[in-house]
Amino acid sequence: MSTGQEDSQFQSFKKLLPLLWPAARSGLRGRVAVSFVFLILAKVSSLSVPFFLKEAVDRLNNAGAVGPVVQLLRDSGLVVPVALLMAWACARTGAVVFDNLREGTFARVVQNAIRKVALQSFRHLHTLSLRFHLDRRTGGLSRAIDRGTKGIEFMFVFMMFSVIPTLLEIVFVCGLLWGFFDWRFALLPLVMIVAYVALTFSITNWRIGVRRAMNKADQNANNRAVDSLLNFETVKYFGNEDFEADRYDQGMADYERAAVKNRTSLSVLNIAQSATVSLGMGALMVLAALEVLAGRVTVGEFVMVNAYLIQLSLPLNMLGFVYREIRQALIDIHTMFELMREPVEVRDCAGARDLVPAGATLEFRDVVFGYDPRRMILRGLSFGVESGKTLAIVGASGAGKSTISRLLYRFYDVNGGAILLDGQNIAEVTQHSLRRAIGIVPQDTVLFNESILYNIAYGRPGATRTAVEQAARTARIHDFISSLPDGYETLVGERGLKLSGGEKQRVAIARTVLKDPAVLIFDEATSALDTTTEQEIQTSLDIVSRHRTTLVIAHRLSTVVGADDIIVLDHGQIVERGTHSDLMARDAHYAQMWRKQQSLS
Repeated sequence: MSTGQEDSQFQSFKKLLPLLWPAARSGLRGRVAVSFVFLILAKVSSLSVPFFLKEAVDRLNNAGAVGPVVQLLRDSGLVVPVALLMAWACARTGAVVFDNLREGTFARVVQNAIRKVALQSFRHLHTLSLRFHLDRRTGGLSRAIDRGTKGIEFMFVFMMFSVIPTLLEIVFVCGLLWGFFDWRFALLPLVMIVAYVALTFSITNWRIGVRRAMNKADQNANNRAVDSLLNFETVKYFGNEDFEADRYDQGMADYERAAVKNRTSLSVLNIAQSATVSLGMGALMVLAALEVLAGRVTVGEFVMVNAYLIQLSLPLNMLGFVYREIRQALIDIHTMFELMREPVEVRDCAGARDLVPAGATLEFRDVVFGYDPRRMILRGLSFGVESGKTLAIVGASGAGKSTISRLLYRFYDVNGGAILLDGQNIAEVTQHSLRRAIGIVPQDTVLFNESILYNIAYGRPGATRTAVEQAARTARIHDFISSLPDGYETLVGERGLKLSGGEKQRVAIARTVLKDPAVLIFDEATSALDTTTEQEIQTSLDIVSRHRTTLVIAHRLSTVVGADDIIVLDHGQIVERGTHSDLMARDAHYAQMWRKQQSLS
């Protein structure tokens, strides 16, 4: 890993530290303090276990000098091996009890931190431009957030309550062994631990590359699966089930190879770790045995040395896993924080005020825009729509029709010119108030995998059931919903697949009616429907748009005959404008398009 990457991950780690000491108003600081108290009590109990075992063994063996605890109990007339063994059992139990109390107390701090960071990430993703979301895969984004939040949990739980306590325990154990015996008893385990750590870090650093490759293969396979399932109908249309299965299998084959290599490298690490610990423990036990034979160490003290070594080896066995996961967690957290650092392309300007609709007069003034600076879509586009009037926008594919709706919603900022709503530049008002004033019925209606009630109510969360049903009546879908076995509680399926195209459009119309916007946009809302359904939907649209400023972006000219005004776009510029009869009388672009469509109908 490069120094730059390490620095970035260190910065990500620094961003997590404040979450360990939450704001005072959260009421979680006390939990952090109590957690550390339980941690200390757990370590004290854990370190006392071998000591009580030593005293019990020496008493039962009746050999060597009696320890201070036994001497105190003897003087009080209570010395019995059972008491020492009970103290040993209590110390072991205490270590477990305090450790679990610490985990339970700290759990809310960890989960609160995860919730905060996940919410920040989620909110930030919703502030990013449409350009960002069109360039990214949804499966990859959700997996990045999921891994990032899991990484935070791992960092908090293992770094603060496993790694650091283990390091302290190593220091204390080495100090106790030096105090009870001599420097050799402290040096041998220290050398073993240093060798173990160096070996573990060396092999684990190699394994991180293997793990990255495995994660990448896993993400690629997941992206392919999500893409395929989201486009279930398309797969069926072309009979490409086997093709999709082969693509997914290729991704899983890459994952299989990486996973096997990952498991093999883990076996190498486990063998190296076990050999290092066994050699170190063996050397120290030999030294202790020689001291027993020389009469300088009791059998109980021999047992105590062994108990301390076993106690140290247990967390050491997890060191490779913890180190690897910490490195991986830092990578995952860094990836998530990189998403949070993704620049927001469309921002509210300083001092942005809420839009105040006053009749909903709309104006495009010399608007210039291109998704790529090298290719402009709109070239000095200017037009206006009077309050309560309907303007239709027609033209060939790629002329810039749908771009107009995206700019009006301010999914993108214009490269030049201005868009005004009631004389207010939309770049100078808050995005929330702007979008609240606009409603759209798109060509491709996407519904949430929830009930019909939820999807209609999404237009105005918190609306009453009566208001939802009234909106459905306006969209002429209430009777259909009422005829369903589950009525308004009917689930629509992924992207609304359980409903027909016309039914989905009516739900979208009802949702927009409930929103009650000042400006309506119908973005080719009927182009994908059959003629009969189109006529029915068109009737609903006419009712909804009455007395509202309306933009109708259309491919089928038959749907815009009644518009108050029609503009014809060609390469981002207006080439004709007028009513249907005016444009037909001119016998130019619009008339040619009309005759062509009529000949095909």
